[in-house]
Amino acid sequence: MHILDTERLTLRTIEVDDAAFYLELVNDPSWLRYIGDRNIRTLEQSRAYIEQVPCAMQRELGHSMYVIELKEGGAAIGMCGLIKRDTLPDVDIGYAIRPAWWGRGFAYEAAAAVLAYGRDRVGLKRLLGIVNPDNIVSNRLLQKLGLALVETTILGAEQRPTNLYRLEFAAAPA
Repeated sequence: MHILDTERLTLRTIEVDDAAFYLELVNDPSWLRYIGDRNIRTLEQSRAYIEQVPCAMQRELGHSMYVIELKEGGAAIGMCGLIKRDTLPDVDIGYAIRPAWWGRGFAYEAAAAVLAYGRDRVGLKRLLGIVNPDNIVSNRLLQKLGLALVETTILGAEQRPTNLYRLEFAAAPA
């Protein structure tokens, strides 16, 4: 399902047919280093995860992680979206771009559009962001989007520090 467009990108819901793309993305060394190992090693595991996590979240909450595709050519270059995690009190923004597409502003373009979508269409009052403290580029991206660092913490069962960011959306005038 189509979610939104930017100047260069289209964001759409992830489908079970995206399993090969997702399998490659979550096993990229940069994903493993900065986001974490999802223990998805086969197409079948990828299909099951897509159905059980982002597809279920989309059905239940009306938002999830979305596939980022180039308008020109339609290549799937990453993911960006709104995630509700059990370990956080509010929705957070997530994103990952395949390394071949880094340095072209695609992560910011997608994330800025998703932030606006969360505020204007989903009706979020605040947005969180979490990132590995060592991921300098991703920390800068959250700051560029207007999120402020709240703290460095350990979330849930994870054993590594995580930077927690927050953006409060201004209330609409009465």
